[in-house]
Amino acid sequence: MFYVKWGFIITLWALIGSVFHYTLPQVDIVRVTDTYEKRIDPGENRWFWAQADAGTNANATSRDVFFIQSRRVDDKVMVYRNEDTGWGWPPYFKFDTSNLQAEAADAKSTASDPQYVAIRHYGWRLEFFTIFPNAISLWFVDGPDASKPLPWLNTLILGGFAAIFFGIWTRWRRFRQARIDPKLEEIQDNWEAVEDTFAEKRGRLRRWWAAKRRGY
Repeated sequence: MFYVKWGFIITLWALIGSVFHYTLPQVDIVRVTDTYEKRIDPGENRWFWAQADAGTNANATSRDVFFIQSRRVDDKVMVYRNEDTGWGWPPYFKFDTSNLQAEAADAKSTASDPQYVAIRHYGWRLEFFTIFPNAISLWFVDGPDASKPLPWLNTLILGGFAAIFFGIWTRWRRFRQARIDPKLEEIQDNWEAVEDTFAEKRGRLRRWWAAKRRGY
């Protein structure tokens, strides 16, 4: 039971951490190498695509998606998708996909004459499942060593979640101590009393049987 309990707790917190890591915004310093548009037919990875642009057919089985190709400061390739989030999840309320694609196209540069930009995005890049992070915004920076903005939004969200969790946990602990623990102790005491009663009856039966055998 101990391993089941901690297995459940670890799995739950891993799931919560994964949701936050996927959803919260991150910033990369990159050099945009190209932009393109590609027809996408979402399959098993459909949960990791956003939605059609606002005003278009949201029920279409396939759609054109913008992509931004780039290289990071460490020279690793990173590809971002560029989709509207609209009023859906996660709540970035992004409706300017076409404008962002135009900004990305204007930011293209070569290795011989690099121009670095900061791309704010959410999501993961998983090649095996063809999953791309979704670009949210883009702005020019001075160079590859440019500092990233402080993650104040992430701090507020995580701090708020921690405060809510602490409040719920505190109230649950007080409720458990006041209502549940006494009931459990009462049930345990009653069970022990029943066990003692049965043990006493078994002892009497054994003594009676032993006395009867000696009488014969």
